[in-house]
Amino acid sequence: MDNQQFSNTQRAQVLTEALPYIQRYNGRIVVIKYGGNAMISEQLRQQVMEDIVLLWLVGVKVVLVHGGGPEINDLMQRLGKEPEFVNGLRVTDKETMDIVQMVLAGKINKTLVNMLEVKGGKAMGISGMDGQLIQAKMKNPQLGYVGSITGINIQPVMDLLEKGYIPVVSTLGCDAEGNTYNINGDTAAAYIAGALGAERLIMMTDIVGVLRDKDDPSTLITELSISEAKSLFKEQVIFGGMIPKVECCIDAIHRGVESVIIMDGRVPHSILMELLTDEGAGTMVVKGEDYHG
Repeated sequence: MDNQQFSNTQRAQVLTEALPYIQRYNGRIVVIKYGGNAMISEQLRQQVMEDIVLLWLVGVKVVLVHGGGPEINDLMQRLGKEPEFVNGLRVTDKETMDIVQMVLAGKINKTLVNMLEVKGGKAMGISGMDGQLIQAKMKNPQLGYVGSITGINIQPVMDLLEKGYIPVVSTLGCDAEGNTYNINGDTAAAYIAGALGAERLIMMTDIVGVLRDKDDPSTLITELSISEAKSLFKEQVIFGGMIPKVECCIDAIHRGVESVIIMDGRVPHSILMELLTDEGAGTMVVKGEDYHG
């Protein structure tokens, strides 16, 4: 729909319909996990940043947690180093860890901060190493410097939110000896959202959500309780790369997040559709009535 067709009356109508949602989320914390293939298109990146700034301007406390796998692969290949994966996890030797740190804490983090600032937001970038935000240990010696989270110090993020910033967090961890670890972005987002007691965690991916039939987008499951999700694991409806994603959603709810959305980051303004309209987007994972903590 172009601007001529979209009258001022329709614009006013849209804003009025968004009002109850704006009131609901005002002053609440929403964590957005953004990364991987959802970040590739420049136009989509710009739209995601616009959505985040708009939410921030209407009083939502947005925390942006990002990964950056494709960009890490790209720099590794340019430096003549071949990316290697075991069960979907990046094998990370010391040299690869240096590259991961450069790309995540450097290039991507600061680019996203800059984009948010250009759109009129107030953003501050930190990594999981800052203020010992993400404490970690080696997950498996075969994988090298891939970390599993041992603790979260959420204070640095709280401090930034209190001062009115949009915290932009790159998913690196560290241990007491000063080793740096590559942390799975979805896992980090679940832990951070849990530690913040977030109203909602939004996982932006390159799939529409959980499908009953993987080849038919019209079979999207719009809402899923934890017990239903566990049944779908058994039935192998949720399989492959979707398993760790949904497990992260369940983990976030166990940690105190109200609800988690898996949504397609390739759809323009999907964040606003999810938070500020009746329509919603993607699959929402909720506790369910039979949830026992």
